[in-house]
Amino acid sequence: MKIYKSEQIRNIVLLGHGGSGKTTLVEAMAHVDGIVKRQGKVEEGNTISDFDKEEIKRGFSISTSCIPIEWQDCKLNLLDAPGYFDFVGEAKQATRVADSAIVVVSGRSGVEVGTEKAFEYTEEMEIPKIVFVTDMDDDNADLNKVLNQLKDIFGKSIAPFQVPIKEDEHFVGFVNIIKMEGRKFVKDHVEPCDIPEDLMDEVNEVREMILEAVAESDEALMEKYFDGEAFTLEEIQNALHNGVIDGSIIPVLCGSGTNNTGVTVLMDSLVKYMPSPREEHTSVYGEDPDTGEEVEVFCDIDHEATALVFKTIIDPYVGKLSLFRVYSGIIKKDMQLLNVNKDQKEKANHIYVLRGREQFEVDEIHAGDIGAFAKMTDVSTGDTLCDPAKPVKLPGITFPESLAYRAVLPIKKGEEEKMTSGIHKLMEEDPTINIFLDTENHQELLYGVGGQHLEIIKSKLLDKFKVEIELVKPRIPYRETIKAKGQVRGRHKKQSGGHGQYGDVVMEFEPSGDREKPFVFEEKIVGGSVPKNYFPAVEKGLIESVDRGALAGYKVVGVKATLVDGSYHPVDSSEMAFKMATIAAFKEAMKVCKPIILEPIASVRVVVPDDYMGDIIGDLNKRRGRVMGMNPVKGKQEVMAEVPMGEMYGYSTDLRSMTQGRGMFTLNFERYDEAPAEIQMKVIEDRAQDK
Repeated sequence: MKIYKSEQIRNIVLLGHGGSGKTTLVEAMAHVDGIVKRQGKVEEGNTISDFDKEEIKRGFSISTSCIPIEWQDCKLNLLDAPGYFDFVGEAKQATRVADSAIVVVSGRSGVEVGTEKAFEYTEEMEIPKIVFVTDMDDDNADLNKVLNQLKDIFGKSIAPFQVPIKEDEHFVGFVNIIKMEGRKFVKDHVEPCDIPEDLMDEVNEVREMILEAVAESDEALMEKYFDGEAFTLEEIQNALHNGVIDGSIIPVLCGSGTNNTGVTVLMDSLVKYMPSPREEHTSVYGEDPDTGEEVEVFCDIDHEATALVFKTIIDPYVGKLSLFRVYSGIIKKDMQLLNVNKDQKEKANHIYVLRGREQFEVDEIHAGDIGAFAKMTDVSTGDTLCDPAKPVKLPGITFPESLAYRAVLPIKKGEEEKMTSGIHKLMEEDPTINIFLDTENHQELLYGVGGQHLEIIKSKLLDKFKVEIELVKPRIPYRETIKAKGQVRGRHKKQSGGHGQYGDVVMEFEPSGDREKPFVFEEKIVGGSVPKNYFPAVEKGLIESVDRGALAGYKVVGVKATLVDGSYHPVDSSEMAFKMATIAAFKEAMKVCKPIILEPIASVRVVVPDDYMGDIIGDLNKRRGRVMGMNPVKGKQEVMAEVPMGEMYGYSTDLRSMTQGRGMFTLNFERYDEAPAEIQMKVIEDRAQDK
């Protein structure tokens, strides 16, 4: 593949709601460019973007794929990102290294939650965007409705560059507002046509809006506009290019990925209006790993090499592939690079350009471009690789917190290690996957972004690593404590010929008031009834005792134990005997000091649009939650609540359902509180059944 200069490159992420037509649009662009002779279809599983077995089986994108397209002596690196929310980590990876975005909207479905999320991602990374309204060949498509929705939600920066031409309610062409020319679709190409008379009012209105935006971009153009002078096409396009980059203009184009209409115009617009990696907007800054000082990284081949690894693929044939974007210099084959994050050197033995599943080996990748390293075993997503002569660490990728979780176990016994190994390999590809060993409940907990995400992990483990797993509801780490004060005696006495065993303790047990500690131990022995050398044995007895409570076998917290009296035998007493006596005393105390079950309480913050506030608060109340307050956050509302963790299982899925995906939440353990009586009874019954 040809080497392109930085100013000839466009790094573009495709974002939008799941099923809006992103992959179909990429396929159409590949077909226009001649990369594919026959345009593939998602439902047939033969697109260049969706090549993973799971994607083909399920009919939607799961991973970001990179499709470079050569157009008008430029290279368009198209990053086709998944639209479904469970795979937001993939969209975050792609958006991190893109300089601009195409937000794909279905003309039939209109603006959806995924459209709003796409705008949020681009604004978070401060990259410009073009909106492409697809499905215009559908008789139910309505561009005006979509435009009104876009303007209502995203403001006056929305600027349609086209007005559709319809004949007998069918989409047959469009008016190019910039050039004021009509275009009609004829088979697989576009032909000029006259602008229909009945569209002139609409065309002139849109044209005037574009010209006003052009005039506002420059004082000289503003004077020209007020003097009634016509702008040249070059002036309009330059002004629009600047307006798109600074975000004051968001162009809207229309067409159909399925029928390949309007796609050529879109590709032309990407070259004209989207920024190259060399433009000022795309300046990036890292930090000196030694001093922490800010360092500007210049997109220039004459500077030292710097690259960011933004995605990892485990390929069954090539092995591990690390996708990277070069931010400065040239990455060359066999080059020694410093992995700043791990402070170790790596050799770039093989460099590739990827196009979906295809891999093209190259000798070098220039600043601004995207490539892939092969078999760099210690390189992870988010790592910076650079010239050892000038170390710099680039900002990594911010992934969402994974809050959907299940307990995971292999169907076949003895495959635990194989299962864990497979999950760790999947974690290399997907940093939103996590696994945590709950030693208390003897469960491995698998974390993902949502229920669908977890199901796909399950499917991939079977397909790639031949491990069949089961996902079950995890156990909640309850605690036990006491509510009352009581004095008990514990005695351990055993005679078996020769030396016997004798230990005798009198202890007071009461709530300590500190549920973060299992117990507090004190001694108030008077007169040496228990010698000091046995105090450590008493404490050891408590350490063993609090590990398993009497009610349901959960750990005990918040107990104060005071040794007040006892007795000993000069020959038969031992540390073991006093430890056993203490264990007996503890068991007796758990009968007389009103033992109770404590449940973990989580601090929960839910951020949702105002419209969903009633549903969210009502749902939190049903979960026995207590709303602590509300705060406005970026046009939304943040609800702060405390909720028992046992009631939060499955909340990520429920919240998405209640808010159509617009809500998000965070959860952190806060403390332990006494569980209601009915919950305590259920916990005790469930625990008894588990035995």
